[in-house]
Amino acid sequence: MNTDKLFEVATKVCLEQLGPDQIMVAHMDDTILRKVGKKIHGTGWRRDPLGPAFHTNFIWAQRFIQISLSLRDNADFNSQSRAIPVDFHHSPTMKKLAKNSTDEQRAEYMECRKQQNLSAQGLERIKLLRTRLNEQGASTRELYLSVDGSYTNGTILKGLPQAVTLIGRVRKDAKFNYLPLSEKTKGRNKKYGELVPTPEQIRQSDDFSWQEVAGWAAGKKHMFNVKIVKSLKWRCAGQKETLQLVVIRPLSYRLKKGGKLLYRQPAYLICMDNDLEIEILLQAYLWRWEIEVNFREEKTTNGCGEAQVRNEIAAVKVPQFVVAMHAFIHLADYIITKLNTNISLPKAKWERKNKSLRSSTNNILNTFRGCYLFEKLGKSFSDFVLKQRQIINSLNPIIDALNPIFYIRR
Repeated sequence: MNTDKLFEVATKVCLEQLGPDQIMVAHMDDTILRKVGKKIHGTGWRRDPLGPAFHTNFIWAQRFIQISLSLRDNADFNSQSRAIPVDFHHSPTMKKLAKNSTDEQRAEYMECRKQQNLSAQGLERIKLLRTRLNEQGASTRELYLSVDGSYTNGTILKGLPQAVTLIGRVRKDAKFNYLPLSEKTKGRNKKYGELVPTPEQIRQSDDFSWQEVAGWAAGKKHMFNVKIVKSLKWRCAGQKETLQLVVIRPLSYRLKKGGKLLYRQPAYLICMDNDLEIEILLQAYLWRWEIEVNFREEKTTNGCGEAQVRNEIAAVKVPQFVVAMHAFIHLADYIITKLNTNISLPKAKWERKNKSLRSSTNNILNTFRGCYLFEKLGKSFSDFVLKQRQIINSLNPIIDALNPIFYIRR
């Protein structure tokens, strides 16, 4: 099975649902699949992301790189979105050489190790996605790619293809430069100007002003305070690239009403488009959380990586097929939701009633089981759901009136 064809279909449907006026936002990240057998192809010792921060744990697992495209739920840009996987690539590391290997084998090993580096493989997947989008009629549209700090490096930034704008996270002590002065001096012209304060120093300084920007995150719209510094140079990005730096003030929250005021961690972002609007930049990065939701649902609900297959082809194709089916499930639900929003099971009492939350994979599968059951019984599933809602709505006034009668003062 050629699983790349499955992801090509997912990419094509995403472009059809985006429309010509909406921007294309993609997210890239890597994940690991736990394995048991030491003979399984592509496995190795990996750092456990669920381990404690004060101690590094290692697990035997495979590593994959995933790219997802964002589809927002409504016309408003600051709204909920869902990430649709359009690529899932196996990216193993090279096995170590034997102690008695020759110099030629060591040289070949070092060259192959560079090619199989995580950043190098991620760059190849970005180029493949850009080529796929060009072939499907989106050659004139810009692709905004949000990544975390592990992909914000020179390998990715210097090799980005045309029509791809990267939005990535950087360290708080990253060193940037202003543009050089235009005055002519003796010797060759300068390519980098004076050093800029580090992102952490910019956050703490009063020389840079804060401004409010709206963004959708965690099920509702928030107001973020950001600082923006434009027209910067970074040696990791190359000499010709100018970028903008965005410092995001941490959000405050309380674990309970009247509890202690706590703060999240600040974020430091760079964007390779110096003129990109801050609203688009911030929202494109906030949507990146959806790829983390993808990883969780692919593993826990769809069972990605549970098949302990040993064959080299099966060890790669089986997880890719599961992820492709995950993409098709959410694409089908996204299209059906646009046509008819009433085809959904009533939520249980313990579930959150927030309508702005997107449908989870469990909800989609439960809806499919309900449709299948009622089709076999010869009943209409949508009529059943509508009647259930009418009954619940009609009982609400009666329940509210009976509550004071059964209230017992303690």
